[in-house]
Amino acid sequence: MNCPFHILIYKSDIRSYKELPLRFFELGSVYRYEKTGVLHGLLRARGFTQDDAHIFCTNDQIEDEILNLLTFSIKLLNAFGFDSIEADLSTRPEKSIGNDDDWVKATNSLASALDDQNISYVTAHGEGAFYGPKIDLHVKDAIGRRWQLSTIQVDFSQPDNFDLQYVDSNNKRVRPVMIHRALLGSIERFTGILIENYAGHFPGWLAPVQVKILTIGEVSNYVREIVKLLKNVRLEIDDRSIRLGEKIHDSTKEKVPVSIIIGEKDVSLGTMALNIHNQDNQKDIKLEDGIKQIKNVIKVPKFNL
Repeated sequence: MNCPFHILIYKSDIRSYKELPLRFFELGSVYRYEKTGVLHGLLRARGFTQDDAHIFCTNDQIEDEILNLLTFSIKLLNAFGFDSIEADLSTRPEKSIGNDDDWVKATNSLASALDDQNISYVTAHGEGAFYGPKIDLHVKDAIGRRWQLSTIQVDFSQPDNFDLQYVDSNNKRVRPVMIHRALLGSIERFTGILIENYAGHFPGWLAPVQVKILTIGEVSNYVREIVKLLKNVRLEIDDRSIRLGEKIHDSTKEKVPVSIIIGEKDVSLGTMALNIHNQDNQKDIKLEDGIKQIKNVIKVPKFNL
């Protein structure tokens, strides 16, 4: 886990209530000795990278922080195309630490945030950690399997274990509350779920290779002109001396969103043919019109994060 290191940063100075909430974030490597039988490619690994954040706040700030974190998590998942999101709200187990009032306030804050975002959830009674309640957000992949991604967890334990303090408005030293937050969870698992969700057919902005140029004959100068017009686009050129049908087959198999087909006739006419995923194939498209279509297919959507 990465939690102790953020805690040490917090403890590196005397903290005032005026500084809170303090939010620390890192992409950190973590390792878990998973049993061999449950290892599952990118979806469950022994070593992975976690987008870890820890928020140190006062009791009065818990509700606002949780709502902000949940809103951020939902928007981020929506941005990647995950619209059907389910949640589990895990409550206090029999063996736990912390006082009743803190648990009630934290659990109510989590539930209120879920209601505010209109997220359907199941209450997992007694399934919280011994140190605090949590929200787990789940999405489903292309074949309906349910995977956990984002987590928001309230922690009453670590501030005690590490003797964390801040100076309140009465000049007294009191305990902060610690909130754990992972937006994507494991980066590896998130990547695997993305692949499964799109069955490999990534939207244009996400595709590793966005455009493939398939050539017929000697058209190298014209191809260079197109490459200049597609500046900052992730593209490949297939100029192998094989049949065009094989090139198209390979590009389709690789699930490239856009294939441009260029022949010697296109050079003289200033045109191209376009094969765009989930659209009818087009021939004799004017160069300028084709470039506009391509940029529209691969443009990054606006994310209101």
